[in-house]
Amino acid sequence: MNVALLGPSGVGKGTHAIELAARYRLRHLATGDLFRQNLMARSALGLIARRYLEQGELVPDEVVDAMIEEWADQLPADLGTLFDGFPRTADQMRFLDSLLQRLGRSLDAVIYLRLADNAIVERLAGREICRSCQAPYHGRAHPPKQAGRCDRCGGELYHRPDDTEELTRARLRVFHRITEPILEHYADAGKLIVVAGAGSIGHVARRLDAVFQALAAGTAHFATRAEVVQAVPPLIVRRPGVEVTPGRNFVLFGGPGSGKGTQAEVLCRQLQLPHVSTGDLFRSHLKQATALGQLAKTYMDRGELVPDDVTDAMVAERLAQPDAKEGFVLDGYPRTLPQAEALSDTMAQLGRELTGVLYINVADGELVERLSGRMICRDCQAPFHTRFKPAKQAGRCDHCGGALYQRADDNPDTVRARLQTFHRQTEPLIAYYTRLGLLREINGEGEVAQVTAQSLAVINRLARRPEIATLGSSPR
Repeated sequence: MNVALLGPSGVGKGTHAIELAARYRLRHLATGDLFRQNLMARSALGLIARRYLEQGELVPDEVVDAMIEEWADQLPADLGTLFDGFPRTADQMRFLDSLLQRLGRSLDAVIYLRLADNAIVERLAGREICRSCQAPYHGRAHPPKQAGRCDRCGGELYHRPDDTEELTRARLRVFHRITEPILEHYADAGKLIVVAGAGSIGHVARRLDAVFQALAAGTAHFATRAEVVQAVPPLIVRRPGVEVTPGRNFVLFGGPGSGKGTQAEVLCRQLQLPHVSTGDLFRSHLKQATALGQLAKTYMDRGELVPDDVTDAMVAERLAQPDAKEGFVLDGYPRTLPQAEALSDTMAQLGRELTGVLYINVADGELVERLSGRMICRDCQAPFHTRFKPAKQAGRCDHCGGALYQRADDNPDTVRARLQTFHRQTEPLIAYYTRLGLLREINGEGEVAQVTAQSLAVINRLARRPEIATLGSSPR
């Protein structure tokens, strides 16, 4: 039996998943635990992930995907799996379906633990987490045997700084936005089961046990799309009608090695617009120890991936600053459809709209060649290339004099894996922005100056165009 257990933070997935896995002889997979294990074991993938963390960067999805694939390849054929909180995004869903198909397996069910947002807020206000093993407790619903100490490992319990009502509601908005298409997908596949998450741990455990027994007997009830609508709170969609401030607001995206960072810098100089890079934003928040930076660090210190809502908040805060009022070039965000929808919300709240989205398209074979020769500055992260953009002094950055190095993931096999992830994430983005009439494709295989000339020509046409789609009415 292969089952995925999904639900918002605080619904009790981790507590129930451990018990269910033991009872039904399933291998329990929690991606947070797997990520921490790789970091602590200093595996090849753990070392790659650690380098991203040490450089103040987000760990790419393909690194976590590779950890899961490696874990799954070692799974005995006669042992089933309980995926705890995975998949979290539509991209992870496609990855999981593909992985299971390769292994000759499939999901028997996706169980969604449903609980009202107000109940989640109340639960998380009293949640405590073990600093050592991350086991969750609750002062009223699931107290530890010894106050302040974990029952499993004796570690110290603490209250997470992001378990406030404001941040919890923000996380829930992101969760529902990301989760709805996953639930719809598995409902259409006849694999979704919705279980009420209200009540005591014992009550919920009995409901889940009944579901597993029904799955084993072949009598389980699977949810329809109509039941998905009931399970997920309606998202607030902002409609046109609010006066929109004109500007030159552009998103630049492309595959790894497509040159989008270089193009963003050149375009920003020529257009006199701020360059907003999520990598730079993330490092800046960490270095300055801002509230968002400290929040991101709490996840990193626990060996967890920084969730989308933190990145979304960093971008929203940056775009609200005065120097971005007349426009910006956004580089490295959005990477996924949920991030694109979050950006739509941010722009609507600011009374603005995107002017255009430029997709720098480069063939995969060319990207593999480019990245295989890429060098990065250890200090300022400036990119160079042994053939396309060599440093004036070998091994030294032209900008700050820092040492240049080749990233561990810039080898051909790893690059190809990253490109698979990029295409999986990008296809929905391309469709989303095409429907809005905002996407423009740029041939990125010429010289830097040629690509810049193409981009400027497209930007000038878009900036003069009055009928740009309103993001508040974006299709879902």
